[in-house]
Amino acid sequence: MKIADKVIVVTGGGNGIGRELVLQLLTRGARVAAVDVNEAALDETCRLAGARADRLSAHIVDITDKKAVARLVKDVAKAHGAIDGVINNAGIIQPFVKVNDLDDAAIERVMNVNFYGTLYMTRAFLPLFLERPEAHIVNISSMGGFLPVPGQSVYGASKAAVKLLTEGLHSELADTNVRVTVVFPGAIGTEIAANSGVSIAMPGHGKAKSFKPLAVDKAARTILDGVEKNRYRVLVGPDAKIMDALYRANPKRAARFIYKQMRELLHG
Repeated sequence: MKIADKVIVVTGGGNGIGRELVLQLLTRGARVAAVDVNEAALDETCRLAGARADRLSAHIVDITDKKAVARLVKDVAKAHGAIDGVINNAGIIQPFVKVNDLDDAAIERVMNVNFYGTLYMTRAFLPLFLERPEAHIVNISSMGGFLPVPGQSVYGASKAAVKLLTEGLHSELADTNVRVTVVFPGAIGTEIAANSGVSIAMPGHGKAKSFKPLAVDKAARTILDGVEKNRYRVLVGPDAKIMDALYRANPKRAARFIYKQMRELLHG
């Protein structure tokens, strides 16, 4: 789907990849509804948009709240008219601990934001997309959604759920005007750990230095290029591409490799 003149909703638009997606969508000629729970972060995104902000609306929404998401649909339609796409980018990681050391509240928070938030957004906007000449759903999974990362097992499970939800949607919508893309970022230079309330570095950062984190602007560009080419799946970063190939060839070897990289973080 060509981005110019389209109306695109971006969750997690207040920081990281989400903010960069918002700004690059505006540069490519789209109208954008940026969604986040952090008002100050959204304000900063609007400031960074500069002269492009006349095509940007900001929406403070908790995507884990179904009623709030339903209101969002109406608010975006009021601000922009017809809506052509959504990029479900909002996500958080878990504390860097083993499953048996993770409390129930942390598990529920990760699943609610990463999986249910994506599901609620998709279900809320899909009926409108089916009425458009063309539309696009983009769901951000993770390299951890196809490859086990010890210390992030619940996070990985939430992103694996996003992966299969998105692939299922692609098949269900194959004979419609709605395109569907699943994205697998590797290590990206964002503040996801801090924004998740987690003090330990995200896998791929800190002590685990096998792969240099990809710059956030390059990550966003890769995602949007994939949207414009109607890609089924988009691997973001050299680590995601390499580990995807290794995992397909030898899942156990790939899992062992990641364990060795993460062992220092997991055991302190």
